[in-house]
Order: sequence, then C-alpha cells, then structure tokens
Amino acid sequence: MLRFASLGSGSDGNALVVEATEGLFATRVLVDNGFGPRQLDERLARLGLAITDLDAVFVTHEHSDHVGGVRALLKRRRVALVCSAGTRAAAGLLDEPIDWRRVGDGQSLTVGALQLMPFAVPHDAAEPLQLVVSDGARRLGIVTDIGRPTAAVAAALSGVHALLLECNHDRELLWGGAYPPFLKARIGGDLGHLSNAQSAQLLAMLDRRCLGQVVAGHLSRQNNRPELACAALAPVLGCAPADVQVAGQGEGCDWVVV
Repeated sequence: MLRFASLGSGSDGNALVVEATEGLFATRVLVDNGFGPRQLDERLARLGLAITDLDAVFVTHEHSDHVGGVRALLKRRRVALVCSAGTRAAAGLLDEPIDWRRVGDGQSLTVGALQLMPFAVPHDAAEPLQLVVSDGARRLGIVTDIGRPTAAVAAALSGVHALLLECNHDRELLWGGAYPPFLKARIGGDLGHLSNAQSAQLLAMLDRRCLGQVVAGHLSRQNNRPELACAALAPVLGCAPADVQVAGQGEGCDWVVV
C-alpha cells in the first residue's frame, strides 16, 4: 500500500511523509523538512511516527521552508539524503558526513519499497526538483514551488493516482496585498509560485484517467484562501469544491491512501 501525509505545507515550513508497506515492512521517505527538531517530532507523532521510522529525506530545493530542518535531522538520524548536486551545495550541506544519493532530472532512485522519480521544474533555486513516487503499483505526484505550468511538468505528472499540487496564491489577493512590489513580482513570476488559476491549468494539462486524489498545498496565508484554491481546482476535477482536500500550514493533512 502507498500512502502519504503532509506534516505542514506553506511558507513557514514544509514536510511530507510517503510510505509504502510490504507485508510487515514499511519504507518511509520524508520529502523536505522545514521544521526544527521539536516541531518535526510533534508533527510525526500525530501520524504515529518518529524520526527512527524514516529511511531517507528527499530535498526539493534549498529554500529555508523546505530545507531549514534537514541539517538537524541528519545529525539526529542517519537517513539518506536524496537531492540534486545544486541543491546540496546551495543548502550548505557539502560538509556534512552523510549518505548522499545524488539525483537529477529524470534520474530514478530506489529506496526500499519506494521508487523516486524526480523531475526538473522552473523555480528560482539552484537545481530544483519535484517528485513522483511509486510503490510499483501506484504513483503519487508532488509538485510545489514552481513558477508556471509547463509541458514537461505535465508529462512527468500524467498518469499519477494521487497528487499534492501547489496552489500558492490568488492573483488578485497577491497584487492587491501589502507585499512590496519586488516580492509580488517574484512570487507571481515565471520562477516563483503557481496561482490558483495556474494550478488549475496544470491540472487540466495532465492525463487524469488514473487520478483519484488531489490535495492542494503550499497555500499562502496572506495571498490565498482554501475556498479559493478548492473552487479553482474543482471544475477541472468535476467535483464540488468541498471535495478538494487542503494541506494546511499548521495541521498538514492526515494519511491519504493513493
């Protein structure tokens, strides 16, 4: 069985657990960790887990809300670090005596019962990757922190059975809000973050014949509202907005079976 749960999703910290079980054995990969030791432990405990249950951490890119807690985690638990060379260097993890599994665009890696299939995305980071994870039968897509929908990203995500999809901002809230102009331009630019409309556009580009679960994630507290994100995705999915799940900053989301 393949399942995932968000420990928290947003600009204050991101982390997601993906788990595959084979009989009595489980493989668990943490995707990003923007939380310090205490918060990570508390958020894992909500799922009945501890850091000793983790086998690897996949880091998408070096921004602090995704990598801020990785160094502390690696010192506490000898898990494998999976990331691009650019991300490791930009995150300041070159001096760590770690089990580093280097990956790049289209370079798959197996960790226990999980196959990790990273793909490149447009974002203002050194060598950012997002991820498709499979247990051999089911596929989960994870895509946050990208600036625009592209055909390559849509191809990587097509055919997934579940998807965690960034819905960072509503354009009207962003451009009418209090952020300084340079930050609005960065967030709304081609290397920034997806608006609700862009998330719906990317979703519409996918082959969705296998898609059964979509979770909206990485919502801005200042520039978005859960009801706006759900309303944008629902027409593409052919469901009611209330049927779209949201991974929040504080609570993340509970286990979702893929």
